[in-house]
Amino acid sequence: MDAQKVDMFLMTQGKNFPEEFIPTIRERLLQVSDDKAVMLSTMQFKDPTIVLILSIFLGSFGIDRFFIGDMGLGIGKLLTGGGCGVWTIVDWFLIMGATKQKNYEKLVMAMTI
Repeated sequence: MDAQKVDMFLMTQGKNFPEEFIPTIRERLLQVSDDKAVMLSTMQFKDPTIVLILSIFLGSFGIDRFFIGDMGLGIGKLLTGGGCGVWTIVDWFLIMGATKQKNYEKLVMAMTI
């Protein structure tokens, strides 16, 4: 993938990944073939802001964790009522980072396939 396409990808999708991994993502994207580049540019990533909004309003039901693919944690939050509210409040601070991490894992998996 050429540098211009990589920069465009990072400009549009960079907010969906942890900031500390952006240089690593850039280096790995530069090595990706053009066939994979097309696939990567069409991938959909979860928006951390949307997940935070879900967490604020529906976090006690585990909807935020289900949305990002953490089924076990979602079931745990659902069965415990968000850990009697404590887990819900903690997730307000952690869910954006968890979403970015899940997006990064999804991108790495797509680049290695």
